Amino acid sequence: MHYWKGLDSVPTDMAPAVVTIGNFDGVHLGHCEVLDSAVTQAKMRSAKSVAITFDPHPAQVHRPDSAPELIMGLEDRIDTLASVGLDATLMINYTLEFAEQSAEEFVRSIIVEKLNAVAVVVGHDVRFGHGNSGDFDYMRELGTKYGFDVIGVEDVGDKRRLSSTWVREELAAGNVEAAAAILGRPHRMRGEVVHGAARGRELGFPTANLAPESAGIIPADGVYAGWVIDEAEVRWPAAISVGSNPTFEGVSRVVEAHVIDRPEEGYEEFDLYGQQIVVEFISHLRPMVAYRGIEALIEQMNDDVVQARSVLATESH
Repeated sequence: MHYWKGLDSVPTDMAPAVVTIGNFDGVHLGHCEVLDSAVTQAKMRSAKSVAITFDPHPAQVHRPDSAPELIMGLEDRIDTLASVGLDATLMINYTLEFAEQSAEEFVRSIIVEKLNAVAVVVGHDVRFGHGNSGDFDYMRELGTKYGFDVIGVEDVGDKRRLSSTWVREELAAGNVEAAAAILGRPHRMRGEVVHGAARGRELGFPTANLAPESAGIIPADGVYAGWVIDEAEVRWPAAISVGSNPTFEGVSRVVEAHVIDRPEEGYEEFDLYGQQIVVEFISHLRPMVAYRGIEALIEQMNDDVVQARSVLATESH
């Protein structure tokens, strides 16, 4: 997939394209329905499939104090968009100046003139242009005016429409399995491994601590079974702790992953410090609680490892 960072990166001799538009935070199954339709339509028309998306998220620009936390970082969003089979993604730097464009100006200058669209594939709830003044019906009017087809994709979901908001709700409750069902894949965080308080190592459970600025929503406090993926793309089973370490009266929330069943050979040399790793959350094992004494905590941590190993043994990966 081609990744065009900004309008100036779009080829001047752009082939006919089928275009879709969205923030695509999380790239959940509802998004994938739209994206898959765009890819299919492009193949039918011998055109290129192109997704337009934005960074930063428009809500972070218009209402930074109340904008939702992003489900995934930019790198993972681009990688996931590539995985659906798109020919290209156009990333537009979203600014207040950009937001001043009228709905028609956005369509004419970018979708028509820059991307040479022969079709636009969107959900029926699409909004675009200044003040979100453009909607699905207006896109159809502009399609008639500028000569491109508009294909609407129905919402996905039985009792509730699949959405990024729903994913955030499930992660906030620690329901990583439910979030994965909406996303179509496990929720993940990505970040650098940094030094922590080293309490886990002292207790016999060394952990890889994610830096506070890591990308991706931190799920609810608790212990999870999951995977650590290192820079070499090796997947390691892990018991993942999220919280403030109440047994030790911690304050700040941290994400730390204890890799289980590490190779005995070179055990002491198994070092992830400084690496950019991915942590995938598969199953919630228990809430975070404070224990009376170190022995009770160690006993529980041993049990966490046993549970995590059992859960992950059934996971296909």
